[in-house]
Amino acid sequence: MQRRSILGAAAAAAPAALAVPALAQTQNPELRWRCASSFPKNLDILYGGSEYLARRVAQMTENKFQIRTFAAGEIVPALQVLDALQTGTIECGQTASLYYVGKDPTFAAFTAIPFGMNMRQMSAWLRHGGGNEIAAELYRDYNVIGIPFGDTGVQMGGWFRKEIRSLEDLNGLKFRISGFAGHLFAKLGAAPTQIAGPDIYPSLERGTIDAAEWIGPYDDEKLGFARIARYYYAPGFWEGSSRGVFMVNQRAWDGLPDHYKAILEVACGEATQEMMARYDEGNPKALRRLVAGGALLRGWPREILQAAWRATGELYEETAAQNPRFRKMWASYKAFRDDQFQWFRVAENSYENFAFAAAAAPR
Repeated sequence: MQRRSILGAAAAAAPAALAVPALAQTQNPELRWRCASSFPKNLDILYGGSEYLARRVAQMTENKFQIRTFAAGEIVPALQVLDALQTGTIECGQTASLYYVGKDPTFAAFTAIPFGMNMRQMSAWLRHGGGNEIAAELYRDYNVIGIPFGDTGVQMGGWFRKEIRSLEDLNGLKFRISGFAGHLFAKLGAAPTQIAGPDIYPSLERGTIDAAEWIGPYDDEKLGFARIARYYYAPGFWEGSSRGVFMVNQRAWDGLPDHYKAILEVACGEATQEMMARYDEGNPKALRRLVAGGALLRGWPREILQAAWRATGELYEETAAQNPRFRKMWASYKAFRDDQFQWFRVAENSYENFAFAAAAAPR
């Protein structure tokens, strides 16, 4: 009787023991995704963000969730990542939402808009000011979800063949510039065009464009713009920060276990901090090399900055009047930005204006 009881207990326990590996397998399914980037491989920080994310996701899932990254053009062209995600050609992509302002101008706000917020302010708006919720409504209409992913910080104002001394010098200027900022420069008299990163240098070399903005010294040095256009302007007042996005096809996202979704969100957050840290470390050194090599560093004439500020306000009001979604975004963004600007003037800028100048002064 005792022996039968022991055998019975063992038999009863056996299914539970056998169920453990099956449960573990269910919790951590093996997945293989393809990630198309909008950026070329030689931009090791920018494109490298997707590689960093893929490594962290693999580490946090014991290599069960594998993401293979592809540079711009390897699966789809740089500016067609969203289209490929909509159709399910790929499961995920690394891109910048401002590339898709032709579909809806609201896309620009989740990367960068003229006279917008810096990286910290942008993070605060997205996480705690309603920005992520507004973005989710937009992305849902395009069959994707988006996770903020990567940031370059404030960018430079671009490379110009000729010096820009006044507003008149912008008239007819063929300027490679992305997103909503292109609309701004059109109002200022320029002829903006959006060109993917790998195609900028040959366009400058052939004279198809007169000037181009990209990111900042670290990446601009790699792309060799200084060999063609020597005048280097600062700042990129249309990109106080530039937030990337990790987009996932909606069906692929819905099929993920909840903890895989959380892992993707954590990895995107880590990659954002890593990207910004690497740019902050690399940009000063690259700028010194560029200037030593003959690049002519210039600040924008005040006349242009003032005209751009006025034109930006007009552009936002015009767009909001035509596009209800943009109007909703802009009401949220502007209120948050204006509060942030006031606060940063009190502490951040007061400190920086003195300390940065003091550190540069002769001793």
